[in-house]
Amino acid sequence: MPVRISPSILSADFANLERDLGRIADADLVHVDVMDGHFVPNLTIGLPVVQRLREVSPVPLDLHLMVDDADRWAPVYAETGAFSVTFSAEAAADPVATARAIRSNGARASIALKPGTDLEPYLQTLDAFDMILVMTVEPGFGGQSFMPETMPKLRRAREAVTASGLDVWLEVDGGISLDTIGTAVSNGADTIVAGSAVYGGEPAQRIAELRAAAATVA
Repeated sequence: MPVRISPSILSADFANLERDLGRIADADLVHVDVMDGHFVPNLTIGLPVVQRLREVSPVPLDLHLMVDDADRWAPVYAETGAFSVTFSAEAAADPVATARAIRSNGARASIALKPGTDLEPYLQTLDAFDMILVMTVEPGFGGQSFMPETMPKLRRAREAVTASGLDVWLEVDGGISLDTIGTAVSNGADTIVAGSAVYGGEPAQRIAELRAAAATVA
């Protein structure tokens, strides 16, 4: 199973985002965190910046919306031309309808679950989603420690996806490093978000190291 690497620009230099996007041209995707200061206690970037990032990024955009009223905003962000739009399950009144609207606007539809959110209800409508993001930290800030207690949820998601035969990706986000990527991949992740693990050094080298570490267990 190939493992995709999606560096998070939350750890990039916000004054030099175009430059730092260029430094991850070897990645599969770029993870863009949109936070509104309400759903999570942090404020990052909004729609105009995402639109501009889409124009200059050498790799497809993997948007992660941590915003209130996901039913309204997720389809709007899909219109930017992003490859994938992830919305928070806890912020959506009708996740299936929201996923359908994202797809209608040309993006892959993904749902994110906080560490304490039960996975089982969303497995009943697995075909509505192109990806499930299992948060391995509490959303809101980069640089947090990986939560191994989220791994049973990831394993359960992998079991369900395998049994379904659907092409649903499983992404993890939070605390991923050379020390933890093996745990995530061995428990079923195929798409890895890494922020400081990539931008904390020379990004191309860090991406290669993460790929190599993932390949030993994939």
